[in-house]
Amino acid sequence: MLSTIRQLRILHPSLTRAFSALSPLQQTLSSHTSPPFPSRSPSLPPRIYTSKKEGDISSVFASLSGSAAEPLPPRFADLKTSLLASSSPDLITSSFYQLLSSLRTDVKSISSYGYSIIPSIDFQDIQNPSRVQPFSQTLKKRGVAIIRNVVPTSVALGWKHEIQDYIKKNPNTKAFPKEKPAVFELYWSPGQVKARAHPNMLETQKFLMSFWHSKDPAALISTQHPVSYADRVRIRQPGDAGFALGPHVDGGSVERWEPEGYGKGDVYKEIFDGRWEDFDPWESSGRLKAESDLYEGVGGCSMFRMFQGWLSMSTTGPGEGTLLVNPLFGLATAYYLLRPFFSPINKDPKSQGFLEKGNWKLDKKQTTELQGARPSLGQELMDELHPHLELSKTMVHVPTVQPGDYVAWHADTIHAVDKTHNGMGDSSVLYIPACPLTENNARYLARQKEQFVAGLPGPDFPGGEGESRHEGRMVRRDVMEAGGEEGERSFGLRRWEGKEDVVRVCNGILGA
Repeated sequence: MLSTIRQLRILHPSLTRAFSALSPLQQTLSSHTSPPFPSRSPSLPPRIYTSKKEGDISSVFASLSGSAAEPLPPRFADLKTSLLASSSPDLITSSFYQLLSSLRTDVKSISSYGYSIIPSIDFQDIQNPSRVQPFSQTLKKRGVAIIRNVVPTSVALGWKHEIQDYIKKNPNTKAFPKEKPAVFELYWSPGQVKARAHPNMLETQKFLMSFWHSKDPAALISTQHPVSYADRVRIRQPGDAGFALGPHVDGGSVERWEPEGYGKGDVYKEIFDGRWEDFDPWESSGRLKAESDLYEGVGGCSMFRMFQGWLSMSTTGPGEGTLLVNPLFGLATAYYLLRPFFSPINKDPKSQGFLEKGNWKLDKKQTTELQGARPSLGQELMDELHPHLELSKTMVHVPTVQPGDYVAWHADTIHAVDKTHNGMGDSSVLYIPACPLTENNARYLARQKEQFVAGLPGPDFPGGEGESRHEGRMVRRDVMEAGGEEGERSFGLRRWEGKEDVVRVCNGILGA
């Protein structure tokens, strides 16, 4: 009931006053369904969470589930109009035209360089300033990188074999596609838990998160205390075309435009104000307030992930069932956020001059359309909806990876999966993002810890009994053996050390 009320508030802001009397009830129930929390700031009110329905990764994306797109409610037209109110028609149009010009230039550059534009660094060099400096410059411009040799090849392959044995012992494991499984609904298998807790994995996460910064010196965030986020595993076999996930952005969809979503932290304010050049994708304090999962979708991420990422457990090259990314990065972010406010005069995409700025105008009356963004589903992008991104040219494969290599991409980055696995061997990865220590992330971790103990899927993921009856499931002592005390801290199983305010607050959240 309370979850329904919360969604009604989102869908119908005018009903907020009518439901305000239920707040004490919500707070009372919250104390019985969640770990004890210290008092939150007004910007981070208590939230009621419910278990998500059973499903698999296809539940997250319309292109995998085959669900038909439906028009968004009329309130989204009003929302778009209000976002434009802080700017002027001339300013926002001029800004959009400048963006189109910059896109055209960068599209040519990416088309020329291909995947060589993606920076990489060896794990043993992440403390070497002479190697880090050029790497960091390209990472911050492109939003994606590879850290080589995070763990030895033999270790990564060993984890894969453990997972495969785990699946054989537990044939009831859910997976997608059903006919030829590629993505398994596993979160607590031996290889996954060992990889998340591994000291080298934690050091890699600290290294990558160090490229973020906060303009608010009082912000409660630490990039030196990585928080574990239990995600799935992929073991994709040659010839698979079922897990054909096109260009998309995770971390919410319509939330990026909503005042109660990313708007709570003014994350994209510069873009909507007509100043996209001033937008800083590496600024973290605004994202601490953002709500990325307003609709509690199956697979929607409610945690602040600075980077999404995966650790390879196979030798996989372009076209072999691997990842594609869009190195336009900040330009692409500004474009997919501004695109819904503009329409072409000549709507024929094959016509001469279709992409020219003179063919695009700011809509005098805003529509409800948010091009590929739908409540509770991931946002998907395509040429017909986002023509200036020229996705056929700018979606590039990551270079060949070896077992033990880690691929990471910024949370705003457009990414995709090979439509068909044309390689000779399996394409296998462990999905492991990089998450900082924050109040919200600690709250999620407190819930995730309970799921770990019970063998249930992480709170963001499809529900059901999960691995609660799986033979060989990992338990707390396995985390200690794999990662020691630091590994346990990342899982929320041990008190964090440090005198920072964020450490004190988050220890209180976890009852540590």
